[in-house]
Amino acid sequence: MNFIEWLRDLTFISPDRLFVLLVIPLLIAGYIFAMMRKNRRGMRFTNTSMLEAVIPKQSQWRRHLAVALSILSLVTLTVAWARPSNKVPVPRERATVVIALDSSLSMQAIDVEPTRLDAAKKAANEFVEQLPDKYNVSIVAFAGSASILVPPTLDHNTVENAINGIQLAESTAIGEAIATSMRALRQAPKDPDNPDNVAPGAIVLLSDGTNTAGRAPKQAAAAAAEAEVPVYTIAYGTENGYVDLDGKREPVPVDHALMQEIAQDTRGEYFKAASADQLRQVYENIGSEVGYQDSTVELTSRFAGYGLLFAVLAALGAISLGAKWP
Repeated sequence: MNFIEWLRDLTFISPDRLFVLLVIPLLIAGYIFAMMRKNRRGMRFTNTSMLEAVIPKQSQWRRHLAVALSILSLVTLTVAWARPSNKVPVPRERATVVIALDSSLSMQAIDVEPTRLDAAKKAANEFVEQLPDKYNVSIVAFAGSASILVPPTLDHNTVENAINGIQLAESTAIGEAIATSMRALRQAPKDPDNPDNVAPGAIVLLSDGTNTAGRAPKQAAAAAAEAEVPVYTIAYGTENGYVDLDGKREPVPVDHALMQEIAQDTRGEYFKAASADQLRQVYENIGSEVGYQDSTVELTSRFAGYGLLFAVLAALGAISLGAKWP
């Protein structure tokens, strides 16, 4: 976020206190008026050498700087008094991410090298490595049925080992994958201070095929939506993908429409990845989505610190005007 965006998003808890800033233009006008009067009064004296001997000549720029710093101090202290706040991205340290990985036979297609499953495993492990250490991560593998390989845990090494051990099986139960992922989310550790408070969670679902077993994906997606759990879907592979089963070549196209519907119904996001590099980029995008959330942070102490700094500098400037340096 650049400075303009940061300034645009700045809000105030007590904005009525900003009316004090209306005094600033009056102070500036008063200072300019006083300087003009002083200059006119100084013009009455044609011989200023005797006056300079009595009153040391003061540096104009130091005087102006001291006044400017004093005004800046007043501005920042007033802003601090109005209790400014802004949105900043902060890690959701209690967040739980469930990675549901398709292990159906179509995942052995080689249109994504070396195979769809191997590419998915590698990208999944990289995604886990990018997550904050305090994230709970769970792994669900699904083919004809779905199972929790690793319940929510902070041990990311265990998660990566589970991902590497996923094996191929028949059929594709996408609805069961979502339902099982919801069960995994409910196993996330509770907050000791707020045991009834549900930790934020998200499901990352990877699949390359059409649902062929288990409950309807739309039914499972509706349950996730009711629980306010977004499902980020990734459809990967190409339209020309195929597998050889019992000596017969079977096409395994990607069902993009289903994956889009699941993401839309759960307020998640749909991604398409047709190669290992694209899949890796998708995981980076998802990591940004579920890795941080915007949190409103009060900035009163920061602006008060700025005000104090400007006040100290203004005081030093005022002291330098009256000091006689050797």
